[in-house]
Amino acid sequence: MKNSPENGDRRVFDGTEYIHYYGYWIRYYAPLEDTLSNRKRLIDSLTRRAFHHTEAGINTPGRSLEQARAAYETQTNPERRRVNAAMLAGSLFNRATDLFTSIVDLAELGVKVSKSNELMRECSDCFREALDLGQQVKHHSGCEGIDEIWGEPFKAFTMSPAKFYESRFVKIAQSMRDIDRVGDCMIKTFGSNSVFTGLSDSIMAYTAVAKRVSDTMKKDPIIFQTWPEFVALAEALDTFEPKLPGSADQMQQMKTGQGMALLREGKRLIGYIAGARVPMPLSTERYIEKCQQYQAPTTAAK
Repeated sequence: MKNSPENGDRRVFDGTEYIHYYGYWIRYYAPLEDTLSNRKRLIDSLTRRAFHHTEAGINTPGRSLEQARAAYETQTNPERRRVNAAMLAGSLFNRATDLFTSIVDLAELGVKVSKSNELMRECSDCFREALDLGQQVKHHSGCEGIDEIWGEPFKAFTMSPAKFYESRFVKIAQSMRDIDRVGDCMIKTFGSNSVFTGLSDSIMAYTAVAKRVSDTMKKDPIIFQTWPEFVALAEALDTFEPKLPGSADQMQQMKTGQGMALLREGKRLIGYIAGARVPMPLSTERYIEKCQQYQAPTTAAK
């Protein structure tokens, strides 16, 4: 029997089935049966999720597609044009889901709609163009683009549910990796500083439950245990009180304040990754760089 698990291996731990990808055991959910109605349910869910995790104001109705396109094509200001592109992408996604709903409705009436049908082609074109514009869409924090999650409805349209679920497991493994990278960086930054005594254990507990949040579907009853624990641990990090000595000078007080701001930023970033269930590589790298800069003066002074 092999000792090291391979990608795609499944095992049961404490009565729960997990699947292995790139060093992480991820809670396993069986893919839906490949039917038009199930694809519609999946696409609708993924579209709602994409809008939930992206910037405000871009959930443009599909019926406004022509106006959204005209506004994008005539906008010359670069910053505003990016927002118009995001609004157009949102309208394209909604138009695609509207069209797919019509296709499913026809199928339920017994009307066969082939892949070469005009409705199906237009639906595919809308998804594809929305995906191309996805690089203009930002996460709701404004940190970075989040085209990983923006492309999921198109994947669900073009892939079988089994292949789509496999792609999700891979993304969750990558998300867990980034959560670990941020958490490890936070522990390295604060763990040896007496002002932040006791913080390392709280960070480890928070990153552990964040990974469980990232691989748990909202329909799973375990979320009623996982989510409250996640929120409570996040609040504990927010309210952490540094052990600043009474003799601390202004420089030490300022350095502690900077550390607290960095702690809360790391907590938020882990929360963003766990919630979106996709990696955020740019934000992760920027945060690690900030931690290294924060540590540099102390290291140089020794």
